[in-house]
Amino acid sequence: MRVLFYTTASQWSATQRVMLTVARGLVARGHVALIACCSGSAVEATAQAEGIETVAVDGESSTAGGAWDLRKVLAEKFVEVAIVTNERDQLLVSSAMRLASRGCVLRRLQPFEKFEVQRSGKLALKFATAGLIVATEREIKEGGVPGWTIPMLVAPIGIDASTYDEIEPVERADVGATMRSTLIVCHYDESGRYRLGVVFRTLALLAERHPNVHVAVVGPGSQDDGLRLHAAALGVGPVVSFLGERVDELRVMRSAAAGWVVSSGDAGAFACLDFAALRVPVIAERSPLTQHYVAAGITGLLLAPGDASYTASAVAAFLVGEDSHVAMGSAGRTRVQRDFPESAMIDGFEHAVNAAGDRTQWAAT
Repeated sequence: MRVLFYTTASQWSATQRVMLTVARGLVARGHVALIACCSGSAVEATAQAEGIETVAVDGESSTAGGAWDLRKVLAEKFVEVAIVTNERDQLLVSSAMRLASRGCVLRRLQPFEKFEVQRSGKLALKFATAGLIVATEREIKEGGVPGWTIPMLVAPIGIDASTYDEIEPVERADVGATMRSTLIVCHYDESGRYRLGVVFRTLALLAERHPNVHVAVVGPGSQDDGLRLHAAALGVGPVVSFLGERVDELRVMRSAAAGWVVSSGDAGAFACLDFAALRVPVIAERSPLTQHYVAAGITGLLLAPGDASYTASAVAAFLVGEDSHVAMGSAGRTRVQRDFPESAMIDGFEHAVNAAGDRTQWAAT
């Protein structure tokens, strides 16, 4: 099968991580995978470094202009299936598919992503056969997506836990912590601003009895001045480090006594799995996503949403149980190897791609 992954994102993200991992896996299984991305982007550089063919697209073009340009690529490369991650790209690629008389467009959703079909999404369905890829069976069992009558297929997020064994922790000084501190690494993205506020309020309540706790916040947007001001206003600025995006993010996560996940979507899912693979127990607000990736009381601690006083009490009890940290870390590693392997993610995408490649189901051109 000849598959095109389409993205105009300039920055690296967990969603791009899914794309590159799956493309690499499909190529290893004999498929042809191309990544259409912006020239000079982090996605292009990473794909080329891994030997995956890329095609340059203009992220600033109009939908009509982008579709007209992409149609040439679809025809020349004999693309049968394209995978997109948002409605704008679905319309653009579906239009190009129509112009090139090609195949099917698969729209992938992030885990438990809130989703509504807008006008452009409905229009895209008129131009090309479509399918929907979700991350869990639960999302299908709960009724799918209102307004969509197209096939839904599951491709779970997964990782290769064996590749984490060689990851060494960073020096404490590199994340602003002391050797004696209990380090909590908080994985953040911009969707987690409110949840990070709960972390700050919890830290303020813990300060008197647990003065050695230090929180290092890592992830896109985590060096925002507003976050620093919030921490300072609550009096916890000195015990919080804001690290931003780090190329050694996994080494930072390895150094933690516990990982607190406030990110969501692909970023949140990978954070839960990365901490587990590193044998680090997870703390997170209870949600459909965290309930799926964290086994409460076994691989981590799930908290009632938004209640800082309850959270402080639960986290305080958690921090004193060092033996349980080790047990939870080991249980997390075992669970991620068993239930969330990278191979299952590639299997899911391969099944979706093969189903979408059925030419008898393609829209008439």
